[in-house]
Amino acid sequence: MSEEERLQSEQKQETTNPKSKKDKYRKDKPWDTDDIDHWKIDPFRPEDNPHPFTEESSFATLFPKYRENYLREVWPHVTKTLEKVGVACVLNLVEGSMTVKTTRKTYDPYIILKARDLIKLLARNVPFLQAVKILDDEVACDIIKIGNIVRNKERFVKRRQRLIGPNGSTLKAIELLTQCYIMVQGNTVSAMGSHKGLKDVRRVVDDCMKNIHPIYHIKELMIKRELAKDPKLKNESWDRFLPHFKKKNVKRQKRPIVTKKEYTPFPPPPTPSKIDLQLESGEYFLKAPEKAAREMEKKKEKQRENSLKRKAEREKAFIPPVESSLSKKKKRKNDE
Repeated sequence: MSEEERLQSEQKQETTNPKSKKDKYRKDKPWDTDDIDHWKIDPFRPEDNPHPFTEESSFATLFPKYRENYLREVWPHVTKTLEKVGVACVLNLVEGSMTVKTTRKTYDPYIILKARDLIKLLARNVPFLQAVKILDDEVACDIIKIGNIVRNKERFVKRRQRLIGPNGSTLKAIELLTQCYIMVQGNTVSAMGSHKGLKDVRRVVDDCMKNIHPIYHIKELMIKRELAKDPKLKNESWDRFLPHFKKKNVKRQKRPIVTKKEYTPFPPPPTPSKIDLQLESGEYFLKAPEKAAREMEKKKEKQRENSLKRKAEREKAFIPPVESSLSKKKKRKNDE
């Protein structure tokens, strides 16, 4: 085919299939094939950024007093791991803080944020062997604050315990389904894993603190995991398979109507003491033998009252039961 014929065929194609304005300047990409994974994260090497940073970046975080001994033991390992990626770290025991900062050897611009997350996790009771995994590119973390969601302290403790479950079974189930590491400590929940898993963890934790039991989300996640295995349902809506839980309105008992007391500017009268009562009755001015005689009389009166009550209870057994008129007639017939 000559070049003139080829140009004529292209002109015919343009007339038959005119390109839209959007696709006018779009060209074919011969290197973009189906076997390329567009979502793959390539590792960042020192060759990718040979020039050092012009300015220093640093992050600091405070840690509680009870973590001091553990951090002191682990800090040499923290410095070694951060030195490999070109980040310096300082542990200040006087102020109770941890600091990370970039150096001349730092080549990855995002590693300082990963180091910040590392010290945050260490401050929130996450063990070092687990917290070190945050330096990987595929691992992310999310620190969920739950202290300000529920005002009542007792209710907050109950809902936090509901998230953990008996012997940590509920938390373990959430970890297996989301493939994330979860640590509940004080007023925060620390989670580590993929971005998709962290999104599910945050939803479960927020709903649990808003009085929605985690078991509902666990059931939903289990169904989603099974549906994801089926290639036919991969690109379809899963709404018809997921459970829809209706909220039940439980009728509460009506509170008794409390009548408001009239406001008075004067304080209530003080309760009379034992001596005041003795002064009123005149017992305070009696002599010791007279007081003893009075007390004996009171004891004897009580004994008499108790004896009369016991006597009445004993006599109840001897009182004959009241017979009805029908039973009397039956007896007469039998006698006849």
